[in-house]
Amino acid sequence: MPFGAPPWRAWQRFWHARSLRVQLLTVFAVIDLFAVLVGGGITILRARAQTRVEVAASMRLAEFLVGDALHLAQQQASAQQFLSALPAQLRSIRHVRVVVTDAAGVPVAAPAPSDSGRHGETREPAPAWFSALVASPFATHEVPVVVDGARIGNVEIVGEPADEIAEVWENAVTLGTVACVLNVAMIGILYLLFGRVLDPLTVLARGLADLERRSYGVRLPQPQARELAALAERFNALALALETVRGENAKLNRRLITAQDDERRRTALELHDEVGPCLFGLKANASSIIGAAGSLPDDAKRSIVDRTQDILGIIDHLQAINRSMLDRLRPMALGHVPLAEILRELVLERARQQPRIAFSFAADNKLKAGYGDSVDLTIYRCVQESLTNAIRHAQPKAVTVELREAADGALVLSVRDDGRGMTNGQPSGFGTRGMQERVEGLGGTFVVDSAPGRGTAVRIVIPLNEPRIAAAIDTAERRL
Repeated sequence: MPFGAPPWRAWQRFWHARSLRVQLLTVFAVIDLFAVLVGGGITILRARAQTRVEVAASMRLAEFLVGDALHLAQQQASAQQFLSALPAQLRSIRHVRVVVTDAAGVPVAAPAPSDSGRHGETREPAPAWFSALVASPFATHEVPVVVDGARIGNVEIVGEPADEIAEVWENAVTLGTVACVLNVAMIGILYLLFGRVLDPLTVLARGLADLERRSYGVRLPQPQARELAALAERFNALALALETVRGENAKLNRRLITAQDDERRRTALELHDEVGPCLFGLKANASSIIGAAGSLPDDAKRSIVDRTQDILGIIDHLQAINRSMLDRLRPMALGHVPLAEILRELVLERARQQPRIAFSFAADNKLKAGYGDSVDLTIYRCVQESLTNAIRHAQPKAVTVELREAADGALVLSVRDDGRGMTNGQPSGFGTRGMQERVEGLGGTFVVDSAPGRGTAVRIVIPLNEPRIAAAIDTAERRL
C-alpha cells in the first residue's frame, strides 16, 4: 500500500480483485451472519424471559406446597417428623432448591436440588457464557415453620434455572445445527447457480480477448437469460461487423499492394529498358570520344580525355544508382528465376558482405518456381528486411532462413538468429511494420518471437489460395 494511503483503499482493491461470484457469496454470507446474530440475540432475550417466568412459577409453587405441608403437619405429625419429611416432598419441584433447617439453623436433611428435566432425565449443563447471558438474579424466599405458635425451623427456597437454561441451550444447538446445514447447502447451491448464471460473462470475456487478438471469427452461444442473450447478440453483431470491415480492408490492402507492385514493375522496366540503354549509349559515346581524341594535339587530347573520364565516372555512378533502384523496386530476376534460387543468392550475398556471421538457407523441395508477383516480392522483401535487421541490431553469430510449403496450402517463411533479442514492448521499426502490412494484406500472419538473450525469430505464413479473410468477408456478405 502506498505511504499515506488510507487503509480502506487497500480493502477496496482487495475486494475488487475478487471474482463476481466470490463477491456475491461474500455478501450473502455477511447477510447470513447478521441474521444469525439477530436470531441469537432474540433467542437469548426470549430465553431470559422464559427462564425468569419458569423459575418464578416454580418458586411460587414451592411456597404453596410448603404452606400446605405446614397445615397438614399441624394436624397429623410432630414437628420433627415434619421437618425430616419436608425435603422429600419438595424434591419433584423443578427449577428450585429447598433447604430445611431447624430452629438453631442446622440443616435437618441434605438439600433437595431439582435439576432434572420434565421426565426425570438429566441434561448436560449449558456453557458458562450462555448461562451468564440467559440467567438473571433471583431472590431467595424464606418460609418459617411455625407449629403451635412456636418456630421450629425454616425453609429456604432458592431459584435454580440451570435445568431450564440447559433445555434452552439444547434447543439452540439443535436449531443452530439445522441452520448451519441449511446455510452450507444454500451456499453450495448459490455457488453452482452463480457459476451457471455468470458463465456467459466469462465466455464474453474470452470473446473480447479474441477480438483483442484480432480473431474476429469468434461467436458466442445464446444464453438462456434474456439480458445476457442481448449482450451475446450485440457481441456477435460487433464481431461480424469487425470481420466485415477487416475483410474489406484486406481486399483494399491487396489491391493497394497489387497496384504498388504493378507501378514498381513498370518503373523498374522503364529504368531497365530506357535509362539503362541510354546510360550504356552515353558510356559508349564517351569511350569513342576518347578514341577519336587520339589524333588531336597533346594539350587538346589531354583536356578532352580528362573531361571524358569525368563523364565516364558520372555514368558509372548513375549506372550503380540505377541498379540499386532496380533492386529496391523489384529484382529483375523475379518471375524469371525460381524464388528459392533468388533467396539463396540473397543470403549468399549477405554472407559475402558479413563473413563473421554464419548464414544458412533451406528450401523445401516441393516449392514451385514462383507464386505470383505479389507473393514472391513479399517473401523477398521480408527476407531482405529480416536479414538487414539481424545484421544491424541483433549482433548474431548465426542466421537461418527457411522456406517451405505447408500441407494446408500455405507458404511458411522463418528467419531466426541467435543475437541479443528484443525487450518486451520495444517499438517496431518502419521496415518491420512494412513487412507486417504486406503479409497481412495478402491474408497472412506475421509473428515476431524475441526475448533478451534468446535471439529473434520471424515467422510468416501466407496462404497460397484465396486469403482467409476474403473468404470470411464473402461469408459475412452472404449472411447479411
